[in-house]
Amino acid sequence: MTTVAIDFGTSNTVVCVLDRLSQKPQTLVLEGLSRHFTVGDRPVSVIPTQLFVATSGDILIGEAVRAQRLGLAQPERHFQGFKRDLVADFQPPPRQIDGQSYSATTVAERFLTDLWQQVQPKLQPSQVIFTVPVGAFEAYLAWFRHLAQQLDLPNLRLVDESTAAALGYTAKRPGTLALVIDFGGSTLDLSLVRTATLQAGQTLLKAEVLAKAEAYIGGVDIDIWIGEHYLRQTGQTRAGISAIGWQNLLEVAEKLKIRLSHESFARESWFDDERLIAHELSLTRSAYEDLLEQHQFLEQLRQALDEVLAIALGKGIPKSQIDLVLLVGGSCLIPAVQQLILSYFGKQRVKLHKPFTAVAHGALSLSQLAGVDDYLHHSYAIRLWEPFSKTYSYYPLFDQGTAYPCQRQEPLTLQVAHAGQQVIHLDIGEVAEMRQAEVVYDSQGRMTSSALNQIEHFRSLSQDGQPVCVAHLDPPGDVGVDRISVTFQVNADRTLLATVYDLLTNQTLVSAQAIAQLR
Repeated sequence: MTTVAIDFGTSNTVVCVLDRLSQKPQTLVLEGLSRHFTVGDRPVSVIPTQLFVATSGDILIGEAVRAQRLGLAQPERHFQGFKRDLVADFQPPPRQIDGQSYSATTVAERFLTDLWQQVQPKLQPSQVIFTVPVGAFEAYLAWFRHLAQQLDLPNLRLVDESTAAALGYTAKRPGTLALVIDFGGSTLDLSLVRTATLQAGQTLLKAEVLAKAEAYIGGVDIDIWIGEHYLRQTGQTRAGISAIGWQNLLEVAEKLKIRLSHESFARESWFDDERLIAHELSLTRSAYEDLLEQHQFLEQLRQALDEVLAIALGKGIPKSQIDLVLLVGGSCLIPAVQQLILSYFGKQRVKLHKPFTAVAHGALSLSQLAGVDDYLHHSYAIRLWEPFSKTYSYYPLFDQGTAYPCQRQEPLTLQVAHAGQQVIHLDIGEVAEMRQAEVVYDSQGRMTSSALNQIEHFRSLSQDGQPVCVAHLDPPGDVGVDRISVTFQVNADRTLLATVYDLLTNQTLVSAQAIAQLR
């Protein structure tokens, strides 16, 4: 049995398998797709998550795009960061290239399809494990499952990136309580995980997820902030330097960011061939960290840390009981991020020796696990329209952090909205709070305010956005009379089930009917 794990990331993607002799994770190197570099003294191989549509109609992905700098010459044909668009609430409009439409979804599907076509003939996998962000909504997970059907992926399994990273560091150390801080190109995911043997003498591990938190921020944001900072300083705008100039600027900003991870001062430059102007960016470590503070970058990290620690404390786990703090993702290489985490936990517990491979390597260990005890990653509620206030209200069903399988103890009693109503629909969805930083500048480019706002988001569980039908009434309902009683439960497969009882006819209309797959 050959298991392949794929960590589909915003900036880089990692594919790995178990070495048949050593039974240790081995990163797969794909000719023309993989990029090689070192972190400290450790060699790393990743596949840049980039795609380019050539004028010939050919599609290029990975290192073939990055090494040739194809995105700089023809940025309108270059795609990167599309995973972030998939996870976000709203996707940007599709691009029209050579008469074809390219949305974030179609680009991601083509990237993973081409990647799979490289992997499948080499290994003939019997199981595929994909990693997903902690806070991914059900629509993103459903897209993965649909893609798996299209590609005929064998025995697809999904595991969140933070849990996988914890297993990648600690799968061979049962009983370890580890906090994983996965800070990549687009998301910050935190997960507190404990591994334990089932019984004495057994080798299979069981993973228990105890607390989670997330924020939608990452290294891509930093590149944009550095670029915008330079434009403000020089009195320029994105439109003024053109799309190609902006892509050049982002590339230079990324180089500055990387250098400032180990240098106190960095300078980079590029020549604008279109306008025949030389640009030079320079930044000190101190100014760089001030920029992060201004945009609430570190504050979002603090709030996520406080949130996951509060959840853990509510379960009787103080911060002092956490054995290891494991840093994953390129943004964890930022000195200010490391300093903040060290201030929370101390140097002895913080580890950073597998920033790019821990997620994919840990995902592989799922094939050696007896199971993963988990809980709901979002809250779920029924959205109700209030006609007098003209706003929505929410009737909570299950709170974030609820272990499953579970059942809501109190049934929901419902009436019809108008006389003669024969069908009752419910708008059931995921409710999550997102953090969004807002920074305001004056005409001279000086920051005038900075705020971190909490925004509540609701996403319907219905695939087509229509409310879920839970009952057909015969006879039709009367206004002002309680008509049905609905009991909700979540089974071991994270499926939301509803049982509907007709209070008028004293009949069960629906018994444990599946409504939606939960996250």
